[in-house]
Amino acid sequence: MHSQQVTAAPPSNDRAGRGSTAGDVPGVLGSPASGADRPHPVFDVIIAGCGPTGATLAAELRLHDVRVLVLEKETEPASYVRIVGLHIRSLELMAMRGLLDRVLPHGRRRPAGGFFAAIPKPVPKGLDSAYAYLLGIPQPVIVRLLEEHAIELGAQVRHGRAVTGLEQDDEGVTVELAGGERLRTRYLVGCDGGRSTVRKLLGVGFPGEPARTDTLMGEMKVGAPQEEIAAKVAEISETHKPFWLRPFGEGVYSVVVPAAGVSDRAEPPTLDDFRQQLRTIAGTDFGVHSPRWLSRFGDATRLAERYRAGRVLLAGDAAHIHPPIGGQGLNLGVQDAFNLGWKLAAQIRGWAPETLLDTYQAERHPVAWDVLDNTRAQQELLSAGPGPQAVRRLLTELMDFDEVNRHLIEKITATGIRYDFGEGPDLLGRRLRDIDVKQGHLYALLHRGRGLLLDRTERLTTGGWSDRVDHLADPTADLDVPCVLLRPDGHVAWIGDDQQDLDAHLSRWFGKPTG
Repeated sequence: MHSQQVTAAPPSNDRAGRGSTAGDVPGVLGSPASGADRPHPVFDVIIAGCGPTGATLAAELRLHDVRVLVLEKETEPASYVRIVGLHIRSLELMAMRGLLDRVLPHGRRRPAGGFFAAIPKPVPKGLDSAYAYLLGIPQPVIVRLLEEHAIELGAQVRHGRAVTGLEQDDEGVTVELAGGERLRTRYLVGCDGGRSTVRKLLGVGFPGEPARTDTLMGEMKVGAPQEEIAAKVAEISETHKPFWLRPFGEGVYSVVVPAAGVSDRAEPPTLDDFRQQLRTIAGTDFGVHSPRWLSRFGDATRLAERYRAGRVLLAGDAAHIHPPIGGQGLNLGVQDAFNLGWKLAAQIRGWAPETLLDTYQAERHPVAWDVLDNTRAQQELLSAGPGPQAVRRLLTELMDFDEVNRHLIEKITATGIRYDFGEGPDLLGRRLRDIDVKQGHLYALLHRGRGLLLDRTERLTTGGWSDRVDHLADPTADLDVPCVLLRPDGHVAWIGDDQQDLDAHLSRWFGKPTG
């Protein structure tokens, strides 16, 4: 299947049914057949990987009746029960699709503070969200819930199916699986993790820094009293970063210790490794026992050179990896999926403006770069050297200023993102919080994944875009601007009160009007 690779530049757009040839796409394998010899695509989109990113993307595509197949190489869910955190922006997105009530019973809320480099600061007052908390939830549970949601919407999911090859041409992508099965799709999205097979097959560069230091992380029960643990951790954390034992209830703690000097990196860590490091650093192992899961992570930081090569795209950890400090990784991938889903669906449904799919990389690549940068900074602040610790003490003082604390919280939770939509009010390009409207709450109007015109003037219309954009005339909406046009991902695409100007922006984001 590995045909000769080519290096000519790809076109900016390749609408389904017309577009680039395999020879137009760098790093993409050529096609063994052409014209009438090619099988007709059976699927609109194949997604490699059914983690949080892949499952979310599948559901987003199904909202627009896109034929989706998700291929997951693992046959069974992960055996360990790692707790992950859904940050404010991800909780907002879950609310936009009516998923939050399904997710909340499975998690534990905690305050939305103390995320940046584990500096213990309170939550800033008046965070601009109705969901200003962190939801801790077992990773297998959130994966299961998102996969079930995608299946309920009509996505096909096949476990134990690993992608081993791909070829793309002017009409679609042929995907080869382990065992030789070949499937045909119009687009392929790699959501297959940091060691992404899809990214490697494309030949997309993954520059960055390799891991320099390793850390052990796990969840286990402890035998020591909580007061003793808290006092010891407070004492040690003054000089050892990262190091913590955080209670999860019922005697279970999250334990993080440096991995220096512990077994071979290629070998999975053991409970004895944790005991050894705890005794070395704290003088006691706190009676740790009965681990739920144990892992080792490094501080490798990498970002894909591009998120798209012709009809193949990357999302989630396949596009970016970084240390788990601040708990941003899962959230970053889910937010990639919300950004990409409606755009790829528009491309497939035939109404996407010429450059819409290109905005996926234009918007999400800088966001990932910023996450990689802030995790680099946090990693330095966790170093035990006198220089980093001096900077940490200074930043700890600065975070007593509400604006500094708020800025860092908004960075970690992705509520401070502003996409570049051109000049305009500060709200342009930002997400809109879940404001009160006459029908209840704004996010309840976004469950179908369509655009929304929120019209306080009661004079505007979506006209020929009404098949893609809903319209709510509501003079009572809790807004300090006349009208806003929301994209399906909840970001403000236009602000104003002029119909002609609105039509121009509807065309920009939602293509040509019908009728």
